[in-house]
Amino acid sequence: MGTVRAVIFDLDGTLLDTLPDLVVITNKALSDLGFSTHSRDEILSYIGLGAESLISQALPAGTSQEDLLRTLDHWRALYPVMGDTLTSYFPGIEDMLANLRRAGIKTAVLSNKFDAGTQQVVTRYFPGLFDIVHGEGPEIPRKPDPTGLLRTLSELACRPQEAAYVGDSPTDMEVAHRAGVQAWAVTWGYNPPASLIAAGADKVVQAANDIVRFACG
Repeated sequence: MGTVRAVIFDLDGTLLDTLPDLVVITNKALSDLGFSTHSRDEILSYIGLGAESLISQALPAGTSQEDLLRTLDHWRALYPVMGDTLTSYFPGIEDMLANLRRAGIKTAVLSNKFDAGTQQVVTRYFPGLFDIVHGEGPEIPRKPDPTGLLRTLSELACRPQEAAYVGDSPTDMEVAHRAGVQAWAVTWGYNPPASLIAAGADKVVQAANDIVRFACG
């Protein structure tokens, strides 16, 4: 085994293409409450910093805090029914995770998706494949705050220098460096690879099994 003992993953845009569901559920929540809907590309530009940020950007400028919270609550109520029906794996993800497990490398998920949604999606698409799964919650602030990543490392009994964080956004690269772990950038996600390199990616992942190669040295 190489020097990496644990690989921790972002979820949306890294392991799974969740954008089709996010478009449907966001537009449903907006239309149900009388607000205008948005295109796929518009919603893509809003994601990455959690549900509250997504809804805040999707609502018209000047929307009251009361209406923001009402829309967010409705969005979260819709999620258990509509949150993962159109989601799909990015190529090679399942084999890559199985190969990491066979190599004895610990795996975890740390997402800015709210925790209940993160647990729902991971349970459906990756049953038994992760040692630790965390989404945003009272004790796990949104990335790039490193609190959640440092907690995950502690739960994995792994030192920062023995771990890598894999993601598809500049925020993911930032949280990795703030926690002292390697930052690995995937090229198939929701942000241009150049933006991840500019954000300090230590390695660029062109195909899923590159992660196994990097981890195993």
